[in-house]
Amino acid sequence: MASLYQLAQFPCKTLSSTPPHRQLFTVKPSILPLNSAKLSQRIISKSLNSRPVFVTRAVDDGDELGPDKEEEGGAVTVVEEEKPKELTEIDNLKKALVDSFYGTDRGLTATSETRAEIVELITQLEAKNPTPAPTEALTLLNGKWILAYTSFPGLFPLLSGGSFSLARVEEISQTIDSESFTVQNSIQFSGPLATTSFSTSAKFEIRSPKRVQIKFEEGIIGTPQITDSIVLPENFEFLGQKIDLSPLRGFFTSVQDTASSVAKTISSQPPLKFTISNSNAQAWLLTTYLDEELRISRGDVGSVFVLIKEGSSLLTP
Repeated sequence: MASLYQLAQFPCKTLSSTPPHRQLFTVKPSILPLNSAKLSQRIISKSLNSRPVFVTRAVDDGDELGPDKEEEGGAVTVVEEEKPKELTEIDNLKKALVDSFYGTDRGLTATSETRAEIVELITQLEAKNPTPAPTEALTLLNGKWILAYTSFPGLFPLLSGGSFSLARVEEISQTIDSESFTVQNSIQFSGPLATTSFSTSAKFEIRSPKRVQIKFEEGIIGTPQITDSIVLPENFEFLGQKIDLSPLRGFFTSVQDTASSVAKTISSQPPLKFTISNSNAQAWLLTTYLDEELRISRGDVGSVFVLIKEGSSLLTP
């Protein structure tokens, strides 16, 4: 694309404002001198895909501007204004579905009214599924999927913390590798002193255009990552009285050094793996909706799972 400096190198002539040529807008030398060249600007009223197009061109001595020579010779610069993407009905349904998850803690605290709304939106999306045979579109299934909502009661004890009231579930995800036909389900926990994860690896077999059979083979308990720093405030207030904690700083520094040493020792250990030999450790999964960023699956006990592809804008509040 020609720059203004390059345009200035063309020998130009002064355009006459008298007929038979049309009146053009001319940049005066006093405003923008370009080595005595005149730069003519024209805004073509024709639209390109309903968007305005701005054209700037330099005229040389042999160019006669006219209705038949508007696109000949000279340098042409086209600047197009990008048209905003129009949301489709599916886009609006997906946004409404994700919005309905707000405050439900992946479905754990959803009210009956909210669940009914979610079921209705899921039903509408399933009716408009752009991928009727998900198992024949394995490239779409590939990657890491973040669980956004589920009605599976087996996960609720984990989401609520169960007997580990101090632990909090940070993320539940499923990673699919269609080349090796493997699935890895992972749950990340965090607590006041450490973070860890629990995951299972499984093989899957295609049983129909929508259904896969999953067989769990191995469980993995991630190495705990212990917090190795203790932040001590300058003071704290108790019953209206401010208490100075600076005399304890030396003691906490010693404890922090010990904790750091322990953390490094534990974190260097490999994760704990164990074989899942139970013959009943199998399940099937039916994918009822699939696109580049959203997946809806139903389990063998009637539960529903809504997952969002990692990196999707749907994960952004």
